[in-house]
Amino acid sequence: MPIAMKFCGLTRPGDVSAAARAGAAYIGLVFFPKSPRNLSFETARELAVLAPPGLAKVALTVNADDAMLDALMAAVPIDMVQLHGSESPDRVAEVRARTGLPVMKALGIGEAADLARIDLYSGVADQLLIDAKPSRDATLPGGNGLSFDWRLLAGRKYWTTPWMLAGGLTPENVAEAVRLTGARQVDLSSGIESAPGVKDPAKMLAFAEALAAAD
Repeated sequence: MPIAMKFCGLTRPGDVSAAARAGAAYIGLVFFPKSPRNLSFETARELAVLAPPGLAKVALTVNADDAMLDALMAAVPIDMVQLHGSESPDRVAEVRARTGLPVMKALGIGEAADLARIDLYSGVADQLLIDAKPSRDATLPGGNGLSFDWRLLAGRKYWTTPWMLAGGLTPENVAEAVRLTGARQVDLSSGIESAPGVKDPAKMLAFAEALAAAD
C-alpha cells in the first residue's frame, strides 16, 4: 500500500478537489478559532460534501466540550475526530463513545521522554498523530511548520495503533522523514500553502510526487 497522505487545514472548495487529485486519503477541517485555517460549521459542511467517496473527512478540534462536539456532528458530515489539545485518555474514550466515530489523538514530541505518552493513548485512540511539540508560547497546537528530531522514532516498531507523522513536512524533506521513521501515513498543512490558510495545488502535487518517490 502507498503511504497515505492527510492534507490538513483546507479552507476553500478548490482545496478539496486539489487534494483529491493529488491522491490524499484524508482531508483535515479545522475548528479552532485561533487558527488561520479555522472554519465555520457552514463552510466546513460545504467543503465536506465536496469530498469524493473514499476521501476521509477529519475534524480537528482542540479541547472541545460536549456541546461543541454535538453541534459539529449535527452540522458537518465527518468521518473522524482529531483531538489536538490536552485531552486525557479518558476524554479520548468519551469522545469515541459520544460521537460514534474513530478518534485520532495528536501527541507532541520534543524529546525521548515524550514518547512515553504514546503508550497511554494507544489503547484508547483509533489513530495517533505524532507531531512536533509546540513551544510554550505558541498560540497553535499544530500547523506551525515545525519538525522534530525524527531519529527519536527510528526503529520503534512496538506501537500497535496506526499512526501518522506530522510536523514541518515538505516535498524536500519527506523522503528523509519516511526513511528515518518508517511512517506509512503523513500529515501536513503549512507545507502545502502559499500563505497561512491558503493551500497551493501545485505544492500538493509536488508533495505527492516526492512521497511516491520516497516510498
